[in-house]
Parts: sequence; C-alpha cells; structure tokens
Amino acid sequence: MGVGRPVDEDPLSRLLAPPPNETAEEREIRLRLEAEARMRSERIDDQLRAEKAALKKNRPVKVLLLGQSESGKSTTLKNFQLTYCQDQWEAERASWRMVIQLNLVRGINSILDLLAEEMAGGPTPTVGGDSDVSDDEGGYSPRAGSMLHFTGKHRLLKLRLAPLRTVQRDLEMRIGIQAGGDVSDVISSPPGSPVLGARERRPQEFFVRSATSWKQTLHGRTPSDGTGNGTRYQDAQVRETADIIAGCAEDMKAIWEDPTVRDMLIRKGIRMETTPGFFLNDIDRIAVRDYEPTDDDVVRARLRTLGVQEHRIRFNKGPAAGSEWCIYDVGGSRTQRIAWYPYFDDCDAIIFLAPVSCFDERLAEDRRVNRLEDSYMLWKAVVSSKLLAKTSIILFLNKRDLLEQKLRSGVLIRDYVHSYGDRPNEVEHAIKYFQQHFKDILRKNSPEQRPFRAHITSVVDTKATAVTLSVVEEGILRDHLQRADLL
Repeated sequence: MGVGRPVDEDPLSRLLAPPPNETAEEREIRLRLEAEARMRSERIDDQLRAEKAALKKNRPVKVLLLGQSESGKSTTLKNFQLTYCQDQWEAERASWRMVIQLNLVRGINSILDLLAEEMAGGPTPTVGGDSDVSDDEGGYSPRAGSMLHFTGKHRLLKLRLAPLRTVQRDLEMRIGIQAGGDVSDVISSPPGSPVLGARERRPQEFFVRSATSWKQTLHGRTPSDGTGNGTRYQDAQVRETADIIAGCAEDMKAIWEDPTVRDMLIRKGIRMETTPGFFLNDIDRIAVRDYEPTDDDVVRARLRTLGVQEHRIRFNKGPAAGSEWCIYDVGGSRTQRIAWYPYFDDCDAIIFLAPVSCFDERLAEDRRVNRLEDSYMLWKAVVSSKLLAKTSIILFLNKRDLLEQKLRSGVLIRDYVHSYGDRPNEVEHAIKYFQQHFKDILRKNSPEQRPFRAHITSVVDTKATAVTLSVVEEGILRDHLQRADLL
C-alpha cells in the first residue's frame, strides 16, 4: 500500500499554496492580485454592514393591536391618528359622516325590530336561564307580573320611522359594506349587547374588508362621463339622506326616550348605551342637514373591519417625530385570530386590549364563553408565544367608563366572577383585581422575564388616551431603537 497524504492536511491550504517553482516575478503578481481581492471583499462587507444598519435604522416601527372583537382596537388606532397625524385625520374626517349616520339609524332600526316583535306578541327573553358562569345571576331581570302596554303612539312612530330602513340599506351600499358568506364570521353584537343568558335573535353586523377603500370611495367621485352627472348624483344622495334623517329627528327622540321602550330594553337585558357606535343621545346634534363630525364622533363611530388592516402613520410630533409606524389592526373574532401569527415575526410591540366591562357578557361567536375569560385565554396565548419572547407587550384594560356605568346600575361582579368574592363592588377594586389576574398570567407563562406594562383606559376619551399614548409611544420607540442596536 503506497504512502498517502497526511490525514490532517487541509485541502484548502493545498489549493491556496503557491505553485511549485514559482518565480519571484510570479510571486509579486500573485500577492498583488490577492491584496486587491481582499480589498474588494472588505469593501463589499463594509457596504453590506452599512446597508444593514441603515435598514435597521429606517425600518418602520411595527405595532400590533390585538384583542377580541369590540375590545377597542380600531378606536385606539383612531386615537393614534388624531394625536400624531392631524393632516391625515382632517382629510378623513368627512368620510366618517355616513358611518356615524349609519350607526344612528341602525340603533333606531334595532329598537323598531324589538318593538315589532313585542307588539306582535313575541316571546320576551329572560335573563339568567342558560348561563354557564353562574346559577344565580344578578343584573337585569324582567319584572314579574307586569305587561308592556303599547299604544297607538308606538304604532304611529313605527310607521313614521319606516323610511330609515331604506336609509340604512343605502348607507351600507354607498359605504361599500357587504355581508359575509360565513355567518359565524360576521355575526356580532347588535346594538345593545345583552348580558349573560339573554336569548334573542342576533342580527348580522355588516363589515368592510378594507380600512382604506371605503374612505377612498367616499372621498372620491363617481366616474364621470364628462358632464358631471356622477358628481351631481352623489351629492344628491348625500342631501337626500341628510333630509330624511333630519325629518325623522323628533320621532327618533320620541321612540328612544319613550318609557315603555326603555322598559322593554331593560326586560331584554339590552344596554345600548354601552355598545360601540352609540349615538342615540346625540340625535339633536347629528340628525341635522349640515352635520359635521367632531373628533369625538369619529373616535366613537363603529365600523367593523374584517381581516388584518395595515396603517402607516408618520409621526409629526413627540419623541417619534419623523419616524414611520406600521400599525396592524387585526380582526378579533375567533375565526380571524389564526391570521395573527404571521404578523408576530419582527414585531416591535403589541398593544393588547382587554375590555374590563365585559365580565357579564358572552362571546358573540360562542354564547357559552364569558368574554372576560376569553380575554384571559387570549392574553395567555400571546404572552406565552416564543415568537414574541423579545416583543414589548402593553396591556390596555379598556372600557373603564362602561365598567363604572354597570357597577353603578347595580350589577354585581361576584354574580359572574365567583373568585371575586366579597370584595367591594367598586371600580377601583374591580380593576385592581382584573389587573392582578392578567399580571399573574404573564408571570406564569412568559417564556422570558418581562415587565408588566398596563394602562387603565377608556379609549373613547381622546384627551386621556392622548396622555396614555405619549407614555406608550416613548417606551415602544426606546425598545425599537434598542432592538436596532442604536441605543
């Protein structure tokens, strides 16, 4: 057997070794070429490092808004726009006029539906019969032994308000709303979400698939044939809608303020004042021909979005001035949550919205599930994700104002949350209890130790929310720069 090469000989070294019998002139040429190649390689490496650093520095801040349906995600996004992007906010203000009109009209039509059912002798649902949360539920209950008495006034109001049916359909068509094919995906709370146990028909809530296209449609004009007919027709539609709503203003007030109608809503466990898009207390101001939305109106307006919506905001003030943020407003219903996970990658921060007022409500998609328990489960899934181990997570305990309204009305937390025990049925004690539960879930399930950042919010309160966002903005920006190795 012949003598082989040493086993520890490096093949690459043999390849790079000078050729045998190399002359001095050949060696000089070889070394010069190798030096030039090294310099080119180093310049390429320097350029790649510089480009990578620039990409990190200029990469938009990526923020996800997560939470169950109707938790306040879209309202939080509108607060970002109002606080930091005034130009964009003002440009889109007029687009919300029809949405607010639709919210108002839909609320009245929902009352008319309930009224028609009652006057026809339909069954009145009772509260508390099918709860899986408590066998002894408190809150609203029908008054035993009394009947609702409807008069000719109620029949007349039904007839006089009938044109609002057509107005609702026209507004939905013009905004570009369409019902989804998957009923389980589009069913959501009607105006006046009932408390646990209420049984009633739950009408489909319509939605838009794009957060920008409907605004563009309302901003834009109908394609013109050169005669201006499209523009004139669109303007005529807007005027006609405003005229009909204004003409029905007194009747809308009459039916909303009617004692018998209010009694009917209480018996059905329906609290319309606590739901998104509630404007029935603003009929005098909104049901006029020259109505212009206020900032608070736009923030309170309800328009359900389906799917993940991307919004780019370039901040014009505050610590993040000049930076671009990419904020994702994702659908919160159960069928849409699977779409969250692809957006976890490279995410700088998550703002998780948990409505604390929903302790006595059921999940729209599954009436067996308590909404507060669903928020707990969602929070656990988010904080335990290994993909989000390095991501800042901020908790908004939202809808403090609605929680206060419920507790003042006499709803007892212990009737729905047994572990609450004999703690005082007061807002501050309730929030402290809920907050501690979220904190415990974070501590037990987070793959890495992280701070618990929580804010008590009512995102329909624009001034208070602006203060909260300034704190959140600074923290998110600092974490973003640290991830980019710029701090």
